[in-house]
Amino acid sequence: MFTGIVEEIGAVREVSRDRLGFQAHRALEGTRVGDSIAVNGVCLTVVSLGNHGFSVDVMPETLRRTNLGSLQYDDQVNLERALVLGGRLGGHLVLGHIDDTGRVVDVTSEESARLVRISAPPELMSYVVSKGFIAVDGVSLTIVDLDDHSFVVSLVGYTARQTTLGSTMPGDTVNLEADITAKYVERLTERRPRSLDFELLQEYGFAGERDGSQYCRGD
Repeated sequence: MFTGIVEEIGAVREVSRDRLGFQAHRALEGTRVGDSIAVNGVCLTVVSLGNHGFSVDVMPETLRRTNLGSLQYDDQVNLERALVLGGRLGGHLVLGHIDDTGRVVDVTSEESARLVRISAPPELMSYVVSKGFIAVDGVSLTIVDLDDHSFVVSLVGYTARQTTLGSTMPGDTVNLEADITAKYVERLTERRPRSLDFELLQEYGFAGERDGSQYCRGD
């Protein structure tokens, strides 16, 4: 579990078919082999540690469904260690399980803010609401505008400087994770119980018909 508050920008130092290595500093503090680190929002398990970085194993499915498959040596990535219980939750609950990728379609400035419009698949857009949360490359952001096919996030100066989103350009691919709360609400709505009516009571033997009239047990 993560918060979407990026701790540092790391750099790619190893790229192979099933392993990625990253240069890091702050993300190494207290980290042990077997711990989870979010890389561009993707929850990955540390398999080896060094003085200046760490390595993770990656599955083909992860490379296909995220932008990690396009990483090259020296590319920058957002890094965040897993949330510690009792710590501050500065962003929102992020699982590190990417729903899909989006594409940056426009970048503009408004005074000190950097506005980034990102297109997303329809099935993911159903979870996007104005002023709601979304994780973009592992960064917890608030949605400030949307239409049927895309949404806009606003980056304050600190976020632009401390994450890779400050250098995103139109055409870039980003990892997207919708707010888990929206998914739970959708699931609960799909499974909501039937309303209490005469047919339901009759089905379970609490009501019936007699002489052409409806009755409930006890009448």
